[in-house]
Amino acid sequence: MIKAKINGVSGDFILDTGASNSCVGFESVELFQLTAEYSKTKASGAGATGMLTQTALNNKLQLGLWKDSEFDLVIFDLSHVNEALIQHKAKPVHGIIGADILLKGKAVVDYANYFLYLQ
Repeated sequence: MIKAKINGVSGDFILDTGASNSCVGFESVELFQLTAEYSKTKASGAGATGMLTQTALNNKLQLGLWKDSEFDLVIFDLSHVNEALIQHKAKPVHGIIGADILLKGKAVVDYANYFLYLQ
């Protein structure tokens, strides 16, 4: 779990090194002040496939002191992810921070100490 700010609004996210793109759930579009656009791309992962998506381009992302002012997001239904988290007594999330940000920030993940370093 990781805290992040999108367009100045704080949210809870899963850090997923296996997710190719960062994303938020449809229910968080208004919260993060996103401009959602149609996308032909279908999402899959975490036990679901062929899910409809939207995109939100040129957003501001902040993880700790690291910032990106041209951050693109995939928007899709995260209800299956949040249902699984709740079943395991974990808090639901607004989205997922994926490899797109980890690569852009030249990330080092310290698994032993639960720390993420970005340049």
